[in-house]
Amino acid sequence: MSYNAALTGPVNASDVEGGVLRYVRTDDFDSLDFGNTYYGYSWNFLRLLGRTMTTFAPATGERGREVVPDLAEGLGQSADGGRTWTYRLRHGLRFEDGSPVTAHDVRYAIERSNYGLDVLGAGPMYLRHLLEGEWDGPYADPDGHAPGIEVPDDHTIVFRLRRPFAAFDKVMTLPSCTPVPRDADTGAAYGRSPVATGPYRVESYEPGTRLRLCPNPHWDRATDPVRRRTAAAVEVLLGRGPLEVDELLLDGEAEIDLAGFGLQPESVSRVLDDPQRRDLLDNPLQGFTWIYCLVSSVAPMGNVHARRAVQYATDKAAMQDAYGGRLCGDIATTVLPPTIEGYADHDRYPVGVDGSGDLEAARRELALAGMPEGFSTKIAARTDRRKEYLAAEALSRGLARVGIDAPVQGFTSGGYFEHQAGSPEFLRENGIGIVMFGWGADFPDGYGFFQQIVDGRAIKRKGNQNMGELDDPVVNELLDVGAECEDPRERERIWRDVDRLVMDHAVIVPYLYPRSLLYRGPRATNVYVAGSFGMYDYMSCGATV
Repeated sequence: MSYNAALTGPVNASDVEGGVLRYVRTDDFDSLDFGNTYYGYSWNFLRLLGRTMTTFAPATGERGREVVPDLAEGLGQSADGGRTWTYRLRHGLRFEDGSPVTAHDVRYAIERSNYGLDVLGAGPMYLRHLLEGEWDGPYADPDGHAPGIEVPDDHTIVFRLRRPFAAFDKVMTLPSCTPVPRDADTGAAYGRSPVATGPYRVESYEPGTRLRLCPNPHWDRATDPVRRRTAAAVEVLLGRGPLEVDELLLDGEAEIDLAGFGLQPESVSRVLDDPQRRDLLDNPLQGFTWIYCLVSSVAPMGNVHARRAVQYATDKAAMQDAYGGRLCGDIATTVLPPTIEGYADHDRYPVGVDGSGDLEAARRELALAGMPEGFSTKIAARTDRRKEYLAAEALSRGLARVGIDAPVQGFTSGGYFEHQAGSPEFLRENGIGIVMFGWGADFPDGYGFFQQIVDGRAIKRKGNQNMGELDDPVVNELLDVGAECEDPRERERIWRDVDRLVMDHAVIVPYLYPRSLLYRGPRATNVYVAGSFGMYDYMSCGATV
């Protein structure tokens, strides 16, 4: 074992079923419902419970971003330039109770997650946007079906799109494509005990406290070419303080931090100074951009000059230091991170060579906004994401230098996107004009990165990710054109154009391309950084006895 060993291949490789693998987390999952979740670590972890039509190759780097068949026998087939996609399911697939998995179960899963807005709504809804036709959803219309999905037999599913979409195989990796048996759907309560198709099933779940998974007796590795089951059970300790998470890892009471954002600043130096513990660290670029959104529906953020003043007044160097320093990330100037094709280095709002801000430019923008003395707003940040909260406090101090009064209001991760930051109504009612969060691609493509956060048609009443509420017809059209484009180089050019347009609107402020300083407990086996998630690949990890 050595420092950064898991960036290039599995550490402690083993095919032997071992002991209990223990994760730890500061808060709860946003949901264990495959169709109602939007945290990257939840998506990574849920692959232990559920299988999707396609998934990512179990590997590091570029290979780990390659899409491979999962439930499907092969990748999708399209004979009309990407407007119709057909998949065949493998034979022998079973739910945890032994009942067969059919294409009807896949269709229902997609219907409930993409059209069941009266009950769910916290997950991504690409398919509702892509599929042809409109529908009220399975809860409002239990006898109907999404008009863009056909199931000609138990093993075949056909998707008919409004317009061609070149990267549809990547959409099929989303957890919302995990089969759900209709008669087991309990709506909003389904996340308490989702029905498994993966190597493990839920044995017990105490929300906010503990989750335990045990082997799924009806999972068959012969039908699953990508997963392995080398832990006798999987436990997740929930609701622990950020520093307590570090202590549990360093004391050997847990193997992996579930969130995948790494050690707290106070723990970094003492671990780096210990040669034995240093060899248990990995420092990958996560594939995210740490951003905050300026909510254009909350005054005065509807004024583009007010937003640009915030851009210039941001002390990104102080935010980087608060987040943990250079080991924890590189200062960001673009929305698209360096790990996504289409990234191009540019800086619409230069904040000085030291990254501390351009206060004169900020004051000029305030004058253009008609607010030369500044203004007041609020910053939303997650208290259990301690590094994010500390960065928000640094942001507040930086903005105060030009008269922008922006105190930080704290929330916890569990309901952040569904009820607070992801609710436009909540933000307006509470005068919150700045929202802290991080964003990574829902699938590794410019469309998979941008669509949910900048497409005006993606704005939702809850679980909203377009928090700036940008609705620019030019951006929307570029997203559609990029989605259809089959030429990789042209697609990259389109994503670069989208990035520049979004920065010109100033609704998103990128401040960090985060790196996590991950600690892998010595009991953990098969540990490597997944190319698709930028954190350890939970689909493969195990533990020694």
